[in-house]
Amino acid sequence: MSEADGTVSDRDFIQSIERGFAVLLAFDRDLPDPTLAELAAATGLSRPAVRRILLTLQQLGYVAAHGRRWRLTPRVLTIGQHYAATHGVAEVAQPHLLRLTELTHESASLSQLDGTDVVYVARVHVRRVMSLNVDVGSRLPVHPTSMGRVLVAWADPGVVERVIAAGLEQLTPTTVTDPVAFRDALHAVRQDGFAVVDGELEPGFLSAAAPVRDPSGEVVAALAYSTSRGRTEPQTVLDEVVPHLVEVADAISRDLAQVSAGRRAVDPRARDGFF
Repeated sequence: MSEADGTVSDRDFIQSIERGFAVLLAFDRDLPDPTLAELAAATGLSRPAVRRILLTLQQLGYVAAHGRRWRLTPRVLTIGQHYAATHGVAEVAQPHLLRLTELTHESASLSQLDGTDVVYVARVHVRRVMSLNVDVGSRLPVHPTSMGRVLVAWADPGVVERVIAAGLEQLTPTTVTDPVAFRDALHAVRQDGFAVVDGELEPGFLSAAAPVRDPSGEVVAALAYSTSRGRTEPQTVLDEVVPHLVEVADAISRDLAQVSAGRRAVDPRARDGFF
């Protein structure tokens, strides 16, 4: 493995693990209980290879056969539980997410960067926003989201270059797709200390995000608020929501520092209840 960029040499790469995860990840909303043939088509693997992988996963308890079809078992949830147990930011942030929803009456989320995607690691729903259906584990692109811009605004230049190289897809008429304009937007986020994105991911979708930092000052997550133009105007978000968003994000950062120092003293303003 290269310590500089995290790449793995061909000699150290275990292809069977890659294929196993490919099969697991093929189970989704479109294929909740696929057949072996459907999994082979979805992954590009041969049917004999998929069969061996399924039988191994079945033996380990991660999938179960129902006639010709296969389903994930609840055991797959333990993978996410292990992540939460070893990455305390989601646990620390949860009461603060509840408080933010009380202050804004809209959904609140915490996300982290995974490659060139934003991944939700914690979320409190208030109402469904637009046609997006997101929950913990959902992934969104970086460039048209307030969370993504916060996460890469303070990242190493190489991260920004990878996001741009992955493609700044035009999802709506207002999506920023020009690399120079995207870099300018990131510069504005660094200057303002937050991001507001209007209608770039989906028409009418309005969101704002602020950085959550670890004790060293590194941005490790983004706290986000989301709504629609049918309920709130961008200026209202700037005037009334962003101050709450920044304050709650700072409170999460302070709690992370306390946890790191071994003193779990959650901000007393954080609420364990909801409404």
